[in-house]
Amino acid sequence: MAGKSIAANKVRSFLTMLGIIIGVAAVIILVSLVQGQNKQWKEYYESLGTNRVNVSAYMWNGKDITEDLYEYCLRLDDLVLGVTPNGYYYGNIRYQSKSTDGNREYGTPSIALGSDLYSVCNNYELAMGRDISYLDVQNYNQVVVLGAKLKEYLFDYKNPIGEQISIGGHKFTVIGVYAAKGGTINPYIDYTAVVPYTMNRMLNKNNTFGDFTIKAKSSEATTEVITRVTGFLTGLIDPNYGYFYVYSDNSWMEREDEANRMMSLVLGGIAGISLLVGGIGIMNIMLVTVRERTREIGIRKAIGGSRRSILIQFLIEASVICGTGGILGILLGVLGTLVAGKLIFQLVLYPDVALSLGAVAFSVVLGIAFGMYPAVKASALQPVEALRAE
Repeated sequence: MAGKSIAANKVRSFLTMLGIIIGVAAVIILVSLVQGQNKQWKEYYESLGTNRVNVSAYMWNGKDITEDLYEYCLRLDDLVLGVTPNGYYYGNIRYQSKSTDGNREYGTPSIALGSDLYSVCNNYELAMGRDISYLDVQNYNQVVVLGAKLKEYLFDYKNPIGEQISIGGHKFTVIGVYAAKGGTINPYIDYTAVVPYTMNRMLNKNNTFGDFTIKAKSSEATTEVITRVTGFLTGLIDPNYGYFYVYSDNSWMEREDEANRMMSLVLGGIAGISLLVGGIGIMNIMLVTVRERTREIGIRKAIGGSRRSILIQFLIEASVICGTGGILGILLGVLGTLVAGKLIFQLVLYPDVALSLGAVAFSVVLGIAFGMYPAVKASALQPVEALRAE
């Protein structure tokens, strides 16, 4: 009977469902987009490497603490996987007639100055050749490991191992190539090159470093590493002659997760308002339906129909309208999520199944809640008064 009643007034029923359809679709799309953003940020942090401890330290007298920190971290072999200074040189790289000056897509590459453990600390893996060694660092060897995109730009499909490139006018021998890390948030992450940090004197005319990355063995070890490194630097650097700051990337990930959870709640609440408006529309149309079918209700009660059966009939009708609207909302939400995910994040996003089912269940509950008053009103009609209605 509920289905026949809805089918008899197709346009009105669809317009009534529209608020539910839009509300359910909005909840699914908005929350899915927040989840997609969260996924993208997680991939970005994972590409950089998790469980990293960042150190900023500098002494006013220009003393370099690189060797002291390097040796101390190596003694923490039960907690630490590696340590590297973070230095950068931004300049042109040339191979034969090809130069990075001509790359309009990526521009100037990032040339990192790191230790033999740079790849460990920054989550790089070798695709070919070898990595920078401890002897390369100590012997000031002019060697370089290329990122995947930089190798592709300079050499195309040619094997670059053993070839010489020019960085800042100095010759460097290519000894390895890192595997592509990809990522949509930072597409330049593979457009990089890494040289021994002892090349800092040649490239930047500088001998000191102020930033370092330490790779802890686990998230549990990260806290211990921060505590120990902080204690070590407290004894090494007099606050009157320098400063230091130690923090973990894990804290940034936790803050990002918390921010995304808050955003999900806010956007879900905003979209939920449209569900509420849709529910009010259903209550309104059900009141109209009760008015139109007053004589039918009177006849049913006159021939013995119970108040309970009439109440259930109208509640079922409201639930069917909301449930149908919820299912159509899911279909629209899935389509909207796929399109928005591709356009915004270049990812294939699918709505969370629990979220979709929850949205439909909520829409049905909404139908029952907002259909209750019209249903009670219909079931309370007196037969004689109902039969007199036109």
